[in-house]
Amino acid sequence: MIETWIIEDNTSYSTLIRSAINQSDWCTCEHEWTTVADALKYLSKGDIPDVILTDINLPGMNGIEGIKEIKAKIKEIEIIVLTVFDDNEKIFDAICNGANGYLLKSSSPEEILEAIKTVVDGGSSINAGLARKVFNIFSSLKPAEHTYGLTKRENEILNYLVDGKTASEIAKVTFTSPLTVQTHIKNIYTKLQVNTRSGLVSKAIKEGLISKGGKKLFGNGL
Repeated sequence: MIETWIIEDNTSYSTLIRSAINQSDWCTCEHEWTTVADALKYLSKGDIPDVILTDINLPGMNGIEGIKEIKAKIKEIEIIVLTVFDDNEKIFDAICNGANGYLLKSSSPEEILEAIKTVVDGGSSINAGLARKVFNIFSSLKPAEHTYGLTKRENEILNYLVDGKTASEIAKVTFTSPLTVQTHIKNIYTKLQVNTRSGLVSKAIKEGLISKGGKKLFGNGL
């Protein structure tokens, strides 16, 4: 079972989403918090979820700051923003702080569940309507000034990682073994000096390391 937490101060909405999650046969939500501080306290006790759904506009610490704090404690937790905000600054800040997905509250329960499955499988998820906005945000950034010594194959795999593909999926499309792909991924992480998939995606896009033509920024995006 995939364990999911919700950080949301609108209790009616969080109860609705929690109910939808618990009706699935592969995902469960045992905890919902109204503040990031409360979630962080519980994390310190050692109860660690696979995924956290968080709003942005929260009492006390906002969700974007919360993403950074949570990732600093447990980098393996996948975090999906679930909000009404679709402005460029919040999307950019959320992704750069480590968000693995960005959904609007207009998303259906089915879309939210699919996003949870996507990030747990190693991908990233964003509302289709926001994908072009995300592309425009990052395509305006300056081209890469530092290639980090990536080989041609590593550059290819980096693009697939940013595209949201898992190691096994990359092995299939590159006609190589999963072990070989894992070795390349390890080398990419070392050269880019990152430790998480979200950190890798953020750095690759921000520094212009990926090929934009024909590439998706997120699993269900462009």
